[in-house]
Amino acid sequence: MANKVKHKTRKALAKRFKKTKHGKILHRKASRGHLLSGKTRKRKRQLRAGGQVSSADYARIIHQLPL
Repeated sequence: MANKVKHKTRKALAKRFKKTKHGKILHRKASRGHLLSGKTRKRKRQLRAGGQVSSADYARIIHQLPL
């Protein structure tokens, strides 16, 4: 019986992205770390909600998150 190769998870990506039950990949939005006093209340509220990875980046990220 041939041994299957186990794929290692890229831990840097695992901390930044989350895979949903149906296979979508979610991420946090940028520009929420510092210099928040210069941003409007509405902008900060909209940055609080995460985003979904675009189809252009999906194939690149999914191979590095096997689990």
